[in-house]
Amino acid sequence: MGTPEFAVPSLDILYRNGFNIVSVITSTDKMGGRGKKILLESAVKKYAISKKIPVLQPKNLKNSAFVESLKKLKADIQVVVAFRMLPEIVWNMPKHGTINLHGSLLPKYRGAAPINWSLIAGDKETGVTSFKLKHEIDTGNIIHQQKIQIHANDNAGSLHDKMMHLGAITVLETIQDISAGTVHYLEQMEENVSKAPKIHHKDCEIDFHQPANKVRNFIRGMSPYPAAWFILLGELKMKVFDVEVSKPMEENDNKIEIGQVSTDGKKYLRIKCQEDFITLKLIQPEGKKKMDIKSFLNGNASLFKTLE
Repeated sequence: MGTPEFAVPSLDILYRNGFNIVSVITSTDKMGGRGKKILLESAVKKYAISKKIPVLQPKNLKNSAFVESLKKLKADIQVVVAFRMLPEIVWNMPKHGTINLHGSLLPKYRGAAPINWSLIAGDKETGVTSFKLKHEIDTGNIIHQQKIQIHANDNAGSLHDKMMHLGAITVLETIQDISAGTVHYLEQMEENVSKAPKIHHKDCEIDFHQPANKVRNFIRGMSPYPAAWFILLGELKMKVFDVEVSKPMEENDNKIEIGQVSTDGKKYLRIKCQEDFITLKLIQPEGKKKMDIKSFLNGNASLFKTLE
């Protein structure tokens, strides 16, 4: 059970290791593209079709016809990677239950956006966890965990890709242990719980009233998606994907107010934070494509005349 690209390596590794995948359950197709004229199928569905694996795409997971179809599959176990919340009639159906892959070292970062929040927090490591599903979200007994280092230049995109492949290995080891009857379950320690709630657009606005390093962590935790943003000079909404922390360059820099812009109009654009500056590197003005900061400055000289 899965939908996005993140779930494909886990499905692939089980397929390549000879497990009998009786079906894939994924999201329904949608119309998208320009004019919404293109049929969009999930990454998991495309993979399943390429391997001739049967596909189910229920709109409602409690639908009686879907539940009956699921029962007829007689699966020994269900594997969930980046899917939807399951009703108990579904997750409790197989004799070995349902296992889930989560993108954190549970019980840290329970919730929808664990990769983003670990970066925002400035963590130096994270990992993936396989656990047995139960009613409360992300609370089931742990089966396997694998750690991964977070490098200084990682963002949500690069860390997602690393964890996608690490997660596949974890899923394989989990299913092998369950199949061999050698699986061990570890109860989660509630005192170590932290949350990783879904991130909405309003949550992505940059607050420069904090140290520049925290601002940078926030931006890389949102990059490339859902993307941090701010309003430049009170008029232009801008997404920010890559920045660096910079120290004051001259004495007058210490007089610049938090949130104020400093630029030479050609090569750099900095914004004052509570401590130090954030220098923009890769941005996207509203209605435009992504671009480096030099390209933006070259095309928007008139915007900065008020700063001269």
